Amino acid sequence: MAVIINEREGLATPPADGSARATHDTTPRLRDALLEISARAGTAVLLSVFAYAAILHWRADPGRITLLLLVVEVCFTISLSLFSRVPVRRDWTPFAFLCTMGGTYYFLAVQLGPGIRLVPETIAASLQVLGICWQLFAKISLRRSFGILPANRGVVSHGAYRFMRHPMYVGYLVTDIGFLLANFGVQNLLIYGTLFALQACRIYREERLLSTDAVYRFYKEKVRYRVIPGLF
Repeated sequence: MAVIINEREGLATPPADGSARATHDTTPRLRDALLEISARAGTAVLLSVFAYAAILHWRADPGRITLLLLVVEVCFTISLSLFSRVPVRRDWTPFAFLCTMGGTYYFLAVQLGPGIRLVPETIAASLQVLGICWQLFAKISLRRSFGILPANRGVVSHGAYRFMRHPMYVGYLVTDIGFLLANFGVQNLLIYGTLFALQACRIYREERLLSTDAVYRFYKEKVRYRVIPGLF
């Protein structure tokens, strides 16, 4: 009897093809989900470290409104990306990844200490507020389609996207210039100069990825300019 039981236990029925295929399909999705969660958790940690350091500098000199606004802008941008929709397609090429990482986590290299004020703090802060408001308008237009890595999260053509194809970058540019004017220095000049170059590369990479979508190609015909109407 024992032999018969052992033989029956040894005769395992192989899984049906559908079950095997389902298991095979689930593994990449699980891996992608774990990668997504890890990346977002790591971003949240870096954001917290930056915000804490920046607020310490601001508390030492409460008159530096531009520093506080930098924290607000970075926290707002990164926080939205943490809750963005998972894209249909991403650009994982090394160059796109480098541009994205540099253009997103640049704030970790910004000099938080006082710099040279090329314009009064209030004027610089006003530029930052203007840029943040435009970013807010663009991000409301995107809703959960916002993200940091070039990806196809669906084509958006309403709101701020009626005027230019990449309005978010206009807000970034105005906000960054406002901060730089009140916190000028060699380090910040190099950081923001590099940032502007990386943002331009990101725009080209996003255009290249999105242009594979027929809907986006039609949108490009309607809205001619990427960032600055009449110029670029």
